[in-house]
Amino acid sequence: MTFGFAPSAAASKPESPTSAELSADSAHRLARMLEPAEWSAAGIPLLRNPRDVVSGLHSRHRPTPLTAIVAVLDPDERLRASASFSRRATVTDGWVFRNALLAQLRRIIPHDLRRRTPVRTAVLLYCRDGDARWTQEDGAWMWGLRDACTLHGLRCGAYITLTRDGWQVLGEGRGGRRPSADSRPELFTGAEPPVARTGGAASDVLRRAAAR
Repeated sequence: MTFGFAPSAAASKPESPTSAELSADSAHRLARMLEPAEWSAAGIPLLRNPRDVVSGLHSRHRPTPLTAIVAVLDPDERLRASASFSRRATVTDGWVFRNALLAQLRRIIPHDLRRRTPVRTAVLLYCRDGDARWTQEDGAWMWGLRDACTLHGLRCGAYITLTRDGWQVLGEGRGGRRPSADSRPELFTGAEPPVARTGGAASDVLRRAAAR
């Protein structure tokens, strides 16, 4: 008499993902991005003076391509906190971007979850290659910003791209040639700015996602 063990389903399952799993993963990623029309319909508050916001963030953080800057503005559109970090993930996924943004927000400013109505607004400036036209990567950042704001009790504000052609507030049609990804930072002339932060937990989040 001989005894044996039938291989379990888990043991017999191939280690590499199947085409169905890859297809499902791609579908999930596509669901975690926003088209410009969806963004415009979401009622994102308009910046009163977007060029001042862009110039201020550009002078503080001096971004290069693949740098994201998340900033928190008070009701008078004064900058309360900001942080920059490099995009290290190899995938374009709003969930990964959301976690990276949320990690930075938690690091630089207390949440407003106890308020019935959000008072402060988070905006995102992303410096990248290419032109100002919307990309799926932009859509994933939009989804990530909206979700991170909800989880931190903030209003979701503008999403701004910075390219060699200049800056563009996506979903609004407002933009300008300066600053750009190639331009030198302008001298900051406002009140003493908050401490600009770089790297930190969000970079670690993106680095872990890239290693998967």
